[in-house]
Amino acid sequence: MKYDIKNIKTASEGKKRIEWAEREMPVLRQIKERFSKEKPLKGIRLGCCLHATTETANLMITLKAGGAEVYLCASNPLSTQDDVAASLVKDYAIPTFAIKGEDNKTYYKHINAVLDTKPQMTMDDGADLVSTVFSKRKDLLKNIIGGTEETTTGVIRLRAMEKDGVLAYPIIAVNDAMTKHFFDNRYGTGQSTLDGIIRATNILIAGKVFVVAGYGWCGRGLATKAKGMGAHVIVTEVDHLKALEAKMDGFEVMPMIDASRKGDIFVTVTGDLNVIDEKHFKVMKDGAIVCNSGHFNSEINIPAIKKLSKSVRTVRPFVEEYVLKANNRKIHILAEGRLVNLASAEGHPASVMDMSFANQALSAEYMLKNAEKLEKKVYCVPEKIDTEIAKLKLTAMGVKIDTLTPEQKKYLSSWQEGT
Repeated sequence: MKYDIKNIKTASEGKKRIEWAEREMPVLRQIKERFSKEKPLKGIRLGCCLHATTETANLMITLKAGGAEVYLCASNPLSTQDDVAASLVKDYAIPTFAIKGEDNKTYYKHINAVLDTKPQMTMDDGADLVSTVFSKRKDLLKNIIGGTEETTTGVIRLRAMEKDGVLAYPIIAVNDAMTKHFFDNRYGTGQSTLDGIIRATNILIAGKVFVVAGYGWCGRGLATKAKGMGAHVIVTEVDHLKALEAKMDGFEVMPMIDASRKGDIFVTVTGDLNVIDEKHFKVMKDGAIVCNSGHFNSEINIPAIKKLSKSVRTVRPFVEEYVLKANNRKIHILAEGRLVNLASAEGHPASVMDMSFANQALSAEYMLKNAEKLEKKVYCVPEKIDTEIAKLKLTAMGVKIDTLTPEQKKYLSSWQEGT
């Protein structure tokens, strides 16, 4: 079995952490039990480019239980948990290509190692796997029947491909499932981003001016959590409706250039390019902390701050201190501008990834059954799957809900009955 990991000897620690996460993933556990019996993915080669974490490990184990031949590479150079990667190889015989801190060359070498297996289905987080296929490995397209995409950034890229008429196979946008973005993006990103910032810096959040760039579901969750910890939260937006919503939710809203003069901590969660740019760095306060939780490190213009700085040094793990030439102010960039919640912490809690990865597993099953009927488009997760996951999660939590009576169903579906 081919693989490329840091140290196989750490597998025992990784296995314990995988098992710990599994305790908080009851929905995926129920799916794995069914998959083990029915083998709905039997014979399918699955190429997966996801964060190599404990939660992802449980998804890989579930897919393998369903009969799939699974290959995993990291979707971010800093998100890999090396002991988990070791356990996937040693304890579960899942070929894994992921090393925390790998350089860009190694990152793409690992992506190509997964593609060398000629996958019949892709499972992406950010669309780097798919983009590599379409740009450099087009010979593989004849083998691929479909794929899934985990995150907002990847869905944006894939919809752009669909619009340009270059998407060559159907993709299910797992990120768009209600049981994904309502919970994973909001509660998961909110908590894990703060966890990453605190682990990297050991600063007190209370009393700080906390700037959140973007008020999508990730931004909503992060702003709410930061406020709950005593921060004064400023939101920056380009969308009028989202900006209005942030204001009505009680947050201060202003352009990033104005927020740059006030903020102590800055977090980007937009999925866009150069959200924090040269002009923003120039006016930031001495000691400002800047980080990203919106997938790619392009949200923070790292080349710009390097150009503005006379020196840079690592002052703590995952904390780089840039000293500006013009005024000797120090600006701290966390995790090289990459996902701070995965680089300096452990990513989302397992209980929210439970639903996200349940969507991945069931979407893979759906894709295999329906690929021939699907067009070369980006599809939402079928409502039936979304509802089933919510039902399984409530059952696992011991929560019961009401059901409509026949009379109530008739009333809701009728136009004849008035007040």
